[in-house]
Amino acid sequence: MEFETQTLDYLLPDEKIASFPLPVRHESNLLVYKNNQINHSKFINLPNFIAAGSLLVYNNTKVFNARMYFYTEKIKAIEVFCLAPANGKDPSLALSDGNYSEWICLVGGAKKWKSGPITLTYQYQQQEVLVKATLLNRNEEQFHIAFAWTNKEIQFADILQAAGELPLPPYMNRKANVEDEQRYQTVYAQQSGSVAAPTAGLHFTDEVMQLLKNKNINSTFVTLHVGAGTFKPIKTAHYKDHIMHEELIDVSIKSIESMLHFAGKIIAVGTTSLRTIESLYWMGVKAAQNIDIAIEELCISQWEAYELKQDISCENAIDALLKWMKKNNLNRLLCKTQIMITPNYNLRVAEGIITNFHQPKSTLLLIIAAVTGNDWKNIYHEALVNNYRFLSYGDSSLLMKRKK
Repeated sequence: MEFETQTLDYLLPDEKIASFPLPVRHESNLLVYKNNQINHSKFINLPNFIAAGSLLVYNNTKVFNARMYFYTEKIKAIEVFCLAPANGKDPSLALSDGNYSEWICLVGGAKKWKSGPITLTYQYQQQEVLVKATLLNRNEEQFHIAFAWTNKEIQFADILQAAGELPLPPYMNRKANVEDEQRYQTVYAQQSGSVAAPTAGLHFTDEVMQLLKNKNINSTFVTLHVGAGTFKPIKTAHYKDHIMHEELIDVSIKSIESMLHFAGKIIAVGTTSLRTIESLYWMGVKAAQNIDIAIEELCISQWEAYELKQDISCENAIDALLKWMKKNNLNRLLCKTQIMITPNYNLRVAEGIITNFHQPKSTLLLIIAAVTGNDWKNIYHEALVNNYRFLSYGDSSLLMKRKK
């Protein structure tokens, strides 16, 4: 039977959605689904439910102040939301641009922007900086915008930090405050480039990380810059008609070597980490079949995971990817993935996932169904009746693969 979008629906009352974080990150509730059984605990106790010798894979992306407000003489404000660098540029390079940078953006109040550039000004080291935004092109809802500013010593990241706002998810219905600047980042955030936090990581504290280390639970880091597409609901009657958003992954050879070493004992911290490591497997499948494959062909499109050769082991696929990287003298892999993980997807790398509770009819909930099967409905019912907090600032869960 085909999986219909309607089966991903559940009633999420507004009062269950967390608009603000708890005072202490690791005091969040933790729902544990293991051996097809549900238990309740606190996040500080996470190490008690993970086997020694496991590997946790974290997404170390960092949220940047992607929202800015521009003005003209006649218009009060036009909101410009930077989604990703134009022309597929690495976000870390685009954020270090000086004097000029091109981005793909969303624009609030676009009808007011008739023609010509819009501007904003702010103070930088006692100097006034003028930032000019010029519309280069428009494709449906997305705008290709060129930003130029007066001081060549200032990087685009500096402009966003000083003049931008942290982009909280739309369902919070509020602007970011001073507390959010610290709490809407993971404690291990490193690589700027996301417009949304990898929220599964928001529960981790230095104390939890130390407890994991004490139990010989290992860690490695990948980077997947979270785009606004993560909030895009499935509006089609069938998930196959949904167009999955594309994201850039950035993974070091050291992290991929760790995945090979700990194959069969890997838990993803968040849906973004899971999408990354599963994409790496399929890249390895491609490399195993063609060691001379070009990096452009290595990228994973929406349905390739269901079309490629299905009988290659995790170890063989990851080993092939490592050999391909060494052949091409690469210490890190930058590649795009559009992988869509659905309930009938067979996880190749992850044995489980640490994650928040997600919106109805979302691609994130599809991933949960891939991990737990139809048990996701019981898991979410248990969370609701036990007053768990949902979505980005909500509580957490450890979900191990459903045993058949």
